[in-house]
Formats: sequence, structure tokens, C-alpha cells
Amino acid sequence: MSSLDISHYKEVVGHYVTGVVVITARTAEGPVGFTCQTFSSLSLDPILISFAAKSAGRSWLSIRGAEAVGFNMLGADQVDVARVFATSGIDKFADVHWTTAPHGSPLLEGAIAHLEGRILSVTTHGDHDFAVVAIDFVQADAGSPLLYYRGDFGLPG
Repeated sequence: MSSLDISHYKEVVGHYVTGVVVITARTAEGPVGFTCQTFSSLSLDPILISFAAKSAGRSWLSIRGAEAVGFNMLGADQVDVARVFATSGIDKFADVHWTTAPHGSPLLEGAIAHLEGRILSVTTHGDHDFAVVAIDFVQADAGSPLLYYRGDFGLPG
């Protein structure tokens, strides 16, 4: 057990700027997704990415067993999309336009890049799961990324 104050810890690590990704999948119950900032390229040979999700998150629990998972790198103008997919207990896809990736994952319109792949492994660390995904589809469009910094979207200005 750490003696660090959690709120102070969050304030300190909040100084690290991240991009914002919405992770999606199609399940028997329909499309699901959640907003994630803990996402990174892991390997080039083979092409792997990694991300972390709250172990008990409802959307993650649905996505975890999906055949394919999609990654939508949000553009700077998609703060509302990020907030919707960060909210629990709502139909996140109700007002969001999307298309389908080659293996069925929802790709959100307006995102500046998309990836799709299959989850290879999941390990639990603390209150989060760490997933490794083999990527087999990528596409990118023009635009600036949505950033997350010190507990909010964008940089101070």
C-alpha cells in the first residue's frame, strides 16, 4: 500500500499530455466503447499496441471478449465525443456517426486515425487491466489530435 496521497498523485501525473482514443467493439448487445488516454504503440514487429482500462468498467467488460477491437484517435474538435464515451449508463452511439472496420469494430466519424485488431493478452495490475492488441488495419486522416492535460481536454491557453 502506497503512502502517497491519491489526489496529489493524480495532479502530478496530470502534467503529462496524452492523446485521446475511443476504444470500440461490436458485441451481441450492439456497439460499445469507452474513452481512454492510456494507449500506446508497443511493437513494430509484430505490430502491437497496448492500452489500460479500468478492470470493472462496464464497456471494457463487454469489449474484452469481442473478436475485434477498434481504436479511434479523436480530433481536437471532438471533446463532446470524448465526454460521451467517458459517461456510463447511456447509449453512447445514439448521436454519433460511425462506419464499420474490416472486422466489425465501429469507426467514429471525424476521428483523425483508426486502427483495428485482436486482443492477444490481458493482465490485471491494481484496478486496471493492461491489454495487448495485434493490429491488422490502420487508416489516417488530416487533423490535429484531441489532447488531455491536467484533468481536462486541450492545453491551457
